[in-house]
Amino acid sequence: MTMTNNLRTETRAGALEENQSAVSWAAIAAGAVATAALTLVLLAFGAGMGFSSISPWSNSGISSETFKVAAGIYLIVVAMLASTIGGYVAGRLRTKWMGVHSDEVVFRNTAHGFLAWAFAAVLGSAVLGGAATYLVGGAAQGAAQGADQARSAAAKTALWLTAAMLVGAFAASLAAIEGGQLRDGRWHGVIGGRSYRSQRTTT
Repeated sequence: MTMTNNLRTETRAGALEENQSAVSWAAIAAGAVATAALTLVLLAFGAGMGFSSISPWSNSGISSETFKVAAGIYLIVVAMLASTIGGYVAGRLRTKWMGVHSDEVVFRNTAHGFLAWAFAAVLGSAVLGGAATYLVGGAAQGAAQGADQARSAAAKTALWLTAAMLVGAFAASLAAIEGGQLRDGRWHGVIGGRSYRSQRTTT
């Protein structure tokens, strides 16, 4: 009798899973748009704070090397903040999956955050690329004199952008797990994983 009940439960769960998509593209698109918009806002703020210009006088302002490091760190901070918000939105807005194992839910939440980040990266390069380049490109143009220095500045900028994108992907994935757990009313916490006690949240 118990085996029959278990079989019926598994069959019902499988039917529920087949009737719903594993990917909530609307939630992913919402998270991507939020990430792209916040990235542009934070880049504009950085430009307003002086991250897109450098003093032409050697005895005024910060050095070009210090400026490059500060601008690179700011890019990482921007990626982390914007991707965290976008990943959380993607995880929180996705549809609830019924009859899906908890480990599979965690994987799907992570995938939603990663896809939101990837969509935002493509959207940013296609639509916001010109504005973002204008906001953050002044530093390399102002600091570089001659072809060799220009190539060196471009290489360093590429390394900072790579680091920022990797941090953004990681932050979006973790935030989507948090958002998905809160969406289901079962928050476990990302750091520490299963060591966190399950909490019921009101929706």
